[in-house]
Amino acid sequence: MGLLTGKRALVTGVANKRSIAWAIAKALSREGAELALTYQHERFQQNLEKLLPELPPSTVTLPLDVADDASLAAMAASLAKRWDRLDIVVHSIAFAKAEDLAGGFVDTSRDGFALAQDVSAYSLVALTRSVLPLLRAAGGGSVVTMTALGGERVMPSYNVMGVAKAALEMSVRYLAWELGSDNVRVNAISAGPLRTLAAAGVKSAHSAMSQLPERSPLRRNITQEDVGDAAVFLLSDWARNITGNVLFVDAGFHIMAN
Repeated sequence: MGLLTGKRALVTGVANKRSIAWAIAKALSREGAELALTYQHERFQQNLEKLLPELPPSTVTLPLDVADDASLAAMAASLAKRWDRLDIVVHSIAFAKAEDLAGGFVDTSRDGFALAQDVSAYSLVALTRSVLPLLRAAGGGSVVTMTALGGERVMPSYNVMGVAKAALEMSVRYLAWELGSDNVRVNAISAGPLRTLAAAGVKSAHSAMSQLPERSPLRRNITQEDVGDAAVFLLSDWARNITGNVLFVDAGFHIMAN
C-alpha cells in the first residue's frame, strides 16, 4: 500500500523525461495513485507516449491547451466520463516568449507580458476551476503548482517569467482561501535550478546550477526526483493542514543573502 493508494491524480506539463511533471507523475504512481496526464500538442503527445511504458496501463492521456477555455472544458468533460472524482491536481505549466527572456525586462512586449501571465499564472486558476466539480465529488483534494525563486527575487534573464511566478504564488494564496471550505488545498513548490526544457530558455539557469553546490546550505544540487518526492508529501493526507504555502526544494539556497 502506497501513500496515495486509491487517489486519482491529474498531472499537466509533461514535455519529456526531464520534466518536473514527469518526475512527479512517477512518484505519484509509485505511491499508488491512478494517473491522467495531459499533453499540449502532437510533439508532446509523442514524447509522452514514449514514457508511458514506465507507468501502469490504466494511465489516461488527454489533450489540453490551458490557454483555450474550450480545451479546458473538453478535458474536464473527458475526465469526468472516466472518473467520478479527482483527488490530486498538478499544475506544471509555464511559457514566455524567448525574446522576452533574452532581452531586457523594460523591453518586454505588451503581448509577451500578457502571454506569460496567461499561460504561467492564470492557467492555474482556469485549470482548477475546470476540475473543481470532480474535486468536490471527492470531498476535497490537493492542488500543487511549480514556482521558482525568481518569483520573489530578481534573477537575471528570468524577467517576465519572474513576474508571472509572483502572480502564480499570489494566485495560490487566493485559491487556498477560497477553496478551503471545499477541503481543497492549494500549494506551490519552488524548485531549485534543474536541467529541463523550460530552463533551456533562461540564460542564468546553468550558472545557478553550478552555484548551488557552493552557495546552498546543503552544498549540492537537487534532482527532479527530489521535487517529485516533495510533491507526494504535499499531495498526500500527511499534508492535510498545509495550504497556501510555497515549499522550497532547493537545498536551502533561498535562505542565503547572496
